[in-house]
Amino acid sequence: MTDNPWFYPDKVSAGAGDTVTLFASAPASPCTLTVSRIGAVVEQVAKFENIEIELHETPDDADTNGCGWPAAFSFEVESDWRTGYYDLTLTGPDGAKSQHFICIRNDDVDTKSKAVLILSTNTYAAYNYWGGRNSYADVAGLMAGKVTPDESRAGAIGRLSRMRPYPQTMLAPPGDPPRLINYEPRDVGQMPIPGSLDWMEEHQPTPYDGSACFLKKWEHVFTRWAEEQGYEIDFLSDHDFEDHPDTLDGYETAMVVGHSEYWSVNQRFAVEHFIQQGGNFISFSGNTCYWKVRWEDDGQTMIAHKSAGEDNDPLWANPATRKDATHLWSHPEFDAPEARFLGLSFLYGGYHRIAMCAARGSAAYTIYNDEHWALADTDLYYGDCIGGDVPLIGYENDGCPIQFGEDGLPKPSGGLGVPENLEIIAMTPATLAESDRSPFPKVIPLEDREILTRVTFGEDTPDNRGKLMRGHAVMASFKCGKGEVFNAGTTEWVHGLAASNPFIEKISHNVLNRFGVTLANDGDD
Repeated sequence: MTDNPWFYPDKVSAGAGDTVTLFASAPASPCTLTVSRIGAVVEQVAKFENIEIELHETPDDADTNGCGWPAAFSFEVESDWRTGYYDLTLTGPDGAKSQHFICIRNDDVDTKSKAVLILSTNTYAAYNYWGGRNSYADVAGLMAGKVTPDESRAGAIGRLSRMRPYPQTMLAPPGDPPRLINYEPRDVGQMPIPGSLDWMEEHQPTPYDGSACFLKKWEHVFTRWAEEQGYEIDFLSDHDFEDHPDTLDGYETAMVVGHSEYWSVNQRFAVEHFIQQGGNFISFSGNTCYWKVRWEDDGQTMIAHKSAGEDNDPLWANPATRKDATHLWSHPEFDAPEARFLGLSFLYGGYHRIAMCAARGSAAYTIYNDEHWALADTDLYYGDCIGGDVPLIGYENDGCPIQFGEDGLPKPSGGLGVPENLEIIAMTPATLAESDRSPFPKVIPLEDREILTRVTFGEDTPDNRGKLMRGHAVMASFKCGKGEVFNAGTTEWVHGLAASNPFIEKISHNVLNRFGVTLANDGDD
């Protein structure tokens, strides 16, 4: 790591006129910084040369308390920089480089688009293992062979500093990184391997590199598609809700894409209030709003104790502060299950076509409610399967308990926060983990089975543990207060757009158009 110039900005997001300060360490100078907007095309908006940066030590606790490096350079966001995800690349005199990012907001109420994409930057932060550890594991120890997979997971941290760089294979993966899916259904006796062995052998990623960040992943895929189609969409970050609680003012529709897993109190209730007051919400995401987090130290440290919150979060012991502690959003202590405003939850969904999870699954949605507005003019009918050729359904998916009505269509059957008026459009089986009967090493073990079962069903029993493993990926919509929600129910939805799947594209157009997301040439009509 010492051969590269490393850096991190003081902000996750900025608007026109804001100053962005970089903290950096480099083995040689001068360095060059480029700033580029990443969308349908890459647009370099600034280049700063002859930046002198000294080499600084990296603290042993950089993952929890940050690097503590001095400020090295600052720049101002220009008024003509369009809203979006911006890549920051710092290059040393020998060509060695590293990358980071910043989200550029549109703070001008007169030029805001009708829709805004909220980048899943809290999820980026949760997976960031630069310095050794993240919210999942002691990644450095695992990759060095110093700890077993179980020991590495025991080394996960609940306090994560954002004042550090990102691992480059995660933030800016090389080549053509594979998706988190078994591209083909499992053969008889086969141990299925997600992704691409060739790519993994060449680039030696960690198990956590594919699950977060923008470049060559879900949000990038969607941004490229949306801009090529001509949609006008602004950008925000999760972190904007910490500094700007009214950040959704002026928008008609908000959306998340891919893997928007970690939400703070500010974000969660701002979005829910937005919907209740008449806003529209689109989730082209899975595993959405699953973990509750909070920001401390003036927004520099994310607290995410996850399922260990009852034991490890210092706010849990005191009933007066427990509401601000971290755990599953569906935990009964918070009385705010995510399905209340999303319609669905990962607790009732799970994995599909990844490792041994539904390894022979269709990777497709089966259509049930073929008269739903989202399927208008799609040429889809009851029983049709869509997306199997993409393959569409993989990685993480959200669902709900299901029963069949007298009309033969699936309906919601209770569940934490699941609304009675939820309209199920399509579904396919999913599971929260690989079966205990699998003869192969676990890629996706069921961690914290007792806690998940207790939260989901009220008590941990063998029958409830069995139910926990039998979920569904669900596509659904419902009216929520004065607003409306469409939930695609899967992290992988946008890969149907990238594949130009006619059904996924038409459904997406129907949703965007119903929610007032306009094309650039449509004006205000």
